[in-house]
Amino acid sequence: MSLAFCGNENNSVAYNVDGGVLNNGCFLDALNVVPHVFLLFITFPILFIGWGSQSSKVHIHHSTWLHFPGHNLRWLLTFVLLFILVCEIAEGIVSDGQSLHLHLYMPAGLAFMAGITSIVYYHNIETSNFPKLLLALLIYWVLAFIMKTIKFAKYTEHGIGPRQLRYCITGLLVLLYGLLLAVEINVILGRRYMCFANPTEVKPPEDLQDLGVRFLQPFVNLLSKATYWWMNTFITSAHRRPIDLKVIGKLPIAMRALTNYIKLRSAFEDQKRPQGMAPQGPKWIWQALRKAFGRPLILSITFRFLADLLGFAGPLCISGIVHHISKDNRTIQPPMRLLGIYFISSKEFLENAYVLAVLLFFALLLQRTFLQASYYVAIETGINLRGAIQTKIYNKIMRLCTSNMSMGELTVAQICNLVAIDTNQLMWFFFLCPNLWAMPIQIIVGVILLYYLLGISALIGATVIAVLAPVQYFVATKLSQTQKSTLEYSSERLKKTNELLRGIKLLKLYAWENIFCDSVEETRGKELTSLQAFALYTSISIFMNAAIPIAAVLTTFVVHVHISEDADLSPAVAFASLSLFHILVTPLFLLSSVVRSTVKALVSVQKLSEFFSSDEIGDEQEPRATLTSGSSNHNQNRYQAVVSKNKTHVHSQTHFSVSCLAELVPCFQITSGYFTWTDGLPTLSNVDIKIPFGKLTMIVGQVGCGKSSLLLAALGEMQRISGTVIWNRLVSDCTVCLTPLLFFITYGRKRGAVAYASQKPWLLNATVVENITFEMPMIKPRYKAVIEACSLQPDVDILPQGDQTEIGERGIILSGGQKQRISVARALYQQTNVVFLDDPFSALDIHLSDHLMQDGILKLLREEKRTVVLVTHKLQYLPHADWIIAMKDGTIQTEGTLKDIQNTEPELFEQWKTLMHREDQEFEKVNLERKNLRRAMYSREAVRTEEDEEEESLESDDDDNLSQVMRQRATIPWRSCGTYLSSAGLVLLTLLLLSQLLKHSLMVAIDYWLAHWTSHVITAQIDARARNCTVVQDCGFSHSWYLSVFSVLCCLGIVLCLATSVAVEWTGLKVAKELHHNLLNKIILAPMRLFETTPLGSILNRFSTDTNTIDQHIPTTLECLSRSTLLCVSALGVISYVTPVFLIALLPLAVACYFIQKYFRVASRDLQQLEDSTQLPLLSHFSETVEGLTTIRALRYEPRFRQRLLQFTDANNIASLFLTAANRWLEVRMEYIGACVVLVAAVASITNSLYNQLSTGLVGLGLTYALMVSNYMNWMVRNLADMEVQLGSVKRINGLLKTEPENYEGLLTVSQVPDGWPRQGEIKIQNLSVRYDATLKPVLKNVNAHISPGQKVGICGRTGSGKSSFSLAFFRMVDMFEGRIVIDDIDIAKLPLQTLRSRLSIILQDPILFSGTIRFNLDPEMKATDEMLWEALEIAQLKPVVKSLPGGLDAIVTEGGENFSQGQRQLFCLARAFVRKSSILIMDEATASIDMATESILQKVVMTAFADRTVVTIAHRVHTILNADLVIVMKRGIILEYDRPQVLLDTEDSVFASFVRADK
Repeated sequence: MSLAFCGNENNSVAYNVDGGVLNNGCFLDALNVVPHVFLLFITFPILFIGWGSQSSKVHIHHSTWLHFPGHNLRWLLTFVLLFILVCEIAEGIVSDGQSLHLHLYMPAGLAFMAGITSIVYYHNIETSNFPKLLLALLIYWVLAFIMKTIKFAKYTEHGIGPRQLRYCITGLLVLLYGLLLAVEINVILGRRYMCFANPTEVKPPEDLQDLGVRFLQPFVNLLSKATYWWMNTFITSAHRRPIDLKVIGKLPIAMRALTNYIKLRSAFEDQKRPQGMAPQGPKWIWQALRKAFGRPLILSITFRFLADLLGFAGPLCISGIVHHISKDNRTIQPPMRLLGIYFISSKEFLENAYVLAVLLFFALLLQRTFLQASYYVAIETGINLRGAIQTKIYNKIMRLCTSNMSMGELTVAQICNLVAIDTNQLMWFFFLCPNLWAMPIQIIVGVILLYYLLGISALIGATVIAVLAPVQYFVATKLSQTQKSTLEYSSERLKKTNELLRGIKLLKLYAWENIFCDSVEETRGKELTSLQAFALYTSISIFMNAAIPIAAVLTTFVVHVHISEDADLSPAVAFASLSLFHILVTPLFLLSSVVRSTVKALVSVQKLSEFFSSDEIGDEQEPRATLTSGSSNHNQNRYQAVVSKNKTHVHSQTHFSVSCLAELVPCFQITSGYFTWTDGLPTLSNVDIKIPFGKLTMIVGQVGCGKSSLLLAALGEMQRISGTVIWNRLVSDCTVCLTPLLFFITYGRKRGAVAYASQKPWLLNATVVENITFEMPMIKPRYKAVIEACSLQPDVDILPQGDQTEIGERGIILSGGQKQRISVARALYQQTNVVFLDDPFSALDIHLSDHLMQDGILKLLREEKRTVVLVTHKLQYLPHADWIIAMKDGTIQTEGTLKDIQNTEPELFEQWKTLMHREDQEFEKVNLERKNLRRAMYSREAVRTEEDEEEESLESDDDDNLSQVMRQRATIPWRSCGTYLSSAGLVLLTLLLLSQLLKHSLMVAIDYWLAHWTSHVITAQIDARARNCTVVQDCGFSHSWYLSVFSVLCCLGIVLCLATSVAVEWTGLKVAKELHHNLLNKIILAPMRLFETTPLGSILNRFSTDTNTIDQHIPTTLECLSRSTLLCVSALGVISYVTPVFLIALLPLAVACYFIQKYFRVASRDLQQLEDSTQLPLLSHFSETVEGLTTIRALRYEPRFRQRLLQFTDANNIASLFLTAANRWLEVRMEYIGACVVLVAAVASITNSLYNQLSTGLVGLGLTYALMVSNYMNWMVRNLADMEVQLGSVKRINGLLKTEPENYEGLLTVSQVPDGWPRQGEIKIQNLSVRYDATLKPVLKNVNAHISPGQKVGICGRTGSGKSSFSLAFFRMVDMFEGRIVIDDIDIAKLPLQTLRSRLSIILQDPILFSGTIRFNLDPEMKATDEMLWEALEIAQLKPVVKSLPGGLDAIVTEGGENFSQGQRQLFCLARAFVRKSSILIMDEATASIDMATESILQKVVMTAFADRTVVTIAHRVHTILNADLVIVMKRGIILEYDRPQVLLDTEDSVFASFVRADK
């Protein structure tokens, strides 16, 4: 049959023009073709040919994005226009009878093409900023509007009204073309590109001029915004090169933390009362959040509403389609003819199954787009909010009272939790917030529709869901409770693991590793019990999610069949209600998580409001007048040298004023000051001190007399009860024209920056260089001088990357002395006028401290005329001091120069003198010679050449390597998956697989049976009509048989749901138990080398994050992944079974899916790792700041640290934003593919049913499954990506499990070692060589020595001469590859390690205490009696201290022994060694951090208490070993001198004698 524009019936009315051309319907349609043809002809040449004038493009680096006015409105109107044109085409096709009238749908088809062309054309003109070319569009809109108006007017004239669908469509098109014309005119008015003399100049947004901004979501056009089209290049490029911070660039200005913080701050300030009092409490925070971030949230809620309403189109369309197919009379009424053409009503239009299929497709596209837009807006708002709150918390930290921290009101952990957990809770709450509003609407509409379909029985089904929802909620709350208790146990386990790893050296030396390992295992046991509950509740939750819809459908259908005699259970009703139940269940699942999230958010805001209202440091008041002579109060308190015309005069006057004033005016003074940490008794009372300008002031006194507190009081860190602190500043003001130098002094209370080195060294997680320069510019000579003064060069040489090595929490672990020297180096490097050093020598040996004193303090700082305040225990340096302050019990005992004190306080002076081991005539400043020492470890040069060779070889492999890495990134880590599953064991695995497969087969069986049953209902109905039965049942049809099978299947399904969820969780638990147990046992037996070369943080991460992932996340992900995969497969299987044609369409869709998931997985993994890795520096920046608060505030570096915080926050936020956008990118694409699946399935099954008599039940079944496909596919890909990231944890733990343990077995068994060995304590060292690792050079070379029983031996030598290695060799902590050590006739290499180490005692340089009681710290094995413990404490001078504590021996020791001073901790370590009554004691620089008075007492005690034992002392201060029986002097791993001390001292050129001279 040939086509003709006006139809091909003969004598067609269509060609009749008697009533005038315009009264002919066909001609009206022909007229409407004109504008579209015009547009297509005009724009195609411009689009495809005339694009030569590229030069006029505005050069922005993205070809974006100058939006003309009305940009978004134009896109929206165009989308609506296109949709209506599709309807017009459909209406034309449906209304066209058998004869083919082209004019009914061809003009609409052309209009559709023109609509698409118009928007493409507009987009190109906009990006190239060429507004003059918009003229073509203006003409088009005018023409189209006129033509449609003519058509509409004619229809009205001929009495065609709203009953006819085409009339409505034409009316809508008139409106749309009119609106688009208005938008076009608006562009002319806005940009004035025609009809105006001067067009407006337009600049792109500021962000887009910045090449670094790559996050384009806010700037792209509407289509790209909705489909995340701009992400395409980004995601596909991830395959070629990994995504890092450079690739993702900067945040747009509106999303930066600073912008959002300012927004939040102004929201807070708007709430302030007129009195200036800021309102307190959580309500105040909520209001501020609403004010700052409420608007985008409302947008998100609106999108969510629209999406949810569109979601109901699915069930309604299924119902319509199945109903249409199952109509037995398939006769179509002839359409009406008016104006010589056909019209149909909208009811007839919507009864067409194909029309419904297309409408369903569009509804799905729209619904998914709105849903993703809602998610995106909510998450973006949440991320912005998180950035703002984190910045606010940080600004609060900067003003926090130090006493809050030290008195334990706020711990570092609490503040880190605020940042890591509470801000994220708020972010999640904002993300889930739209659900709060959308859920009720969804439930109400769903129930109404169900009632409309099923009547009263629907309400009963809904009641089942509603009754089970509280159970869901109960399970969810239980889940969060068990999660909390699990968290408590796991943080306790982590604390123990952390202590174990930090004290691993001590534990190995004392053979206590098993005690601590058992303690960790015990906590892990509790954690696992809690995890079992967690697993149980998780499996119940998973089970309920799967079982509720089955139960609801079952009860509904049972009731429906039983209530009414003639129950309508046609497929249309059954499958529509099935889909509705699926929709209804979703909000109820979400309910529990939303409620939980809301509760958590309320708690978090409560915590935040408490934190924001905690005490702040008082702002220092503005200076008040303190100068009396010659200055009035109105004066600016500045005494300025008067500048006169005569230059020489000025010069002399300046000199006079400076020298005099520096004498007259102290740098700072405290008058009658009382200071406290808490509100109790003052820590410092009646303090009156003056610190002179440019001089060295020393503060001395016993341990715990308030020396450090005095410095902090001066810095304004303590609470001042009364008194004044006055700072005066010496300001140099270079005025070139008048004088080279002009000084004036500022009086007042505002202090300048002070370089402060605290007693407990504080380091940043950064490189050595960054720690020393500390935000200051790098000045090479100055840096070199500082490094030299602090003797850091040898230490830097042995670090893996020299001074570019990362140190701090995440980097290389340094010794106490190294940390201290870096901390001092920072203070020296800063260019401040005042330097505070708090006990910088505590962890240094005599050479290092002398060198630091001479080169650092006396040379560097003195030359620069800086004011130095030094707190120290080393009284031998007092002669260098210009001013001395002696403290006692929180007050000032005396102050003055050494001469003054000699005259006024002779007893004190005498006491000092004896302590200094100095004769009176030796009280001159001794010039210390210092030999340049090199570390025994291999020098830097050797390392450098090795590195160069490595680099050269690396470069050649680089390209292959990269491609290999890229290949690895694209594949899924199956091996880790294998490791994970194999840990579960065979039985569980088979159970898991079988239950999953069975469950899903049953699920399909239930739905298939429903299709079978309802199809039979329909045949029975047709049958009944044929036999004239009034009720179907009378004709012998009974529901009961079908119903009983249905019920059995449903019940089996519910049971299997339970079985699978339990199987998955048990598998997870078994694996978690296995992996942690193996990991802990491997680590505890690993050689020390592992802990020296691996950063502690990375080992801890295996125990924290990775274990947590394996415990809690992998099982759930695994369950979701297997479920969604099987659901997807079963859905596609069912559709293919119903309509085999579908398989043809499935192929291209599957290929598209494969590529999308392949690209997405790589990008998603990179982004997830990036998000995690950017979060670490952010959190550690918070904890660093809290720990180093005093140092930062002393240096007045708050602004710099705030700046760094903003960088870290923005980096973390942009990673989160890109991750969100990538997830949306995937979901939108998967949803669109899902919509295509629905369209294909619908069209195929309708055709199949109409022409091949496919049963209607199966059509319903296929469509119901098709609707679910996109959800399953999404979950599948998302879970696959998550699984990949989470399996990384298994991989990393597996890496550590490959560590080789120490050799714990000996040639002798424990029973062969005599009890009480070693009795005598005789040590023979024969030709001993030792190295740290088989790959390193030896640190001891062929050492021979013989130590008789009971001898006291001193070992000394420069740093790095092998002294400590010597002591470690006794314990086989190092590799003894030659020679042997024989103790009491047994070669220690033959002993089991545990036995050897348990029979010797050692005291280490770094004091290590564990949290617990004092008793546990002295004797973890619980072998000693109380008497023995008290005796040990008495020997260590600690008895009075412990007696005064509540609980005595059972008094609590906090983590790391923080509640005792450094000196006291060292004394506890001594006591610990005394408790173990071994006949050999090794003291490794054990008295380094004790003041001299305590030390001399200790030396005497050791001599008496250990009279009969062998004592090997490794000495910092040579004078401590002058009384030894034997002295060994070491250098570079060999013994230089070996004799009695007296003999060595009498020898002229002995090295020992030079040491002793240097020590005086």
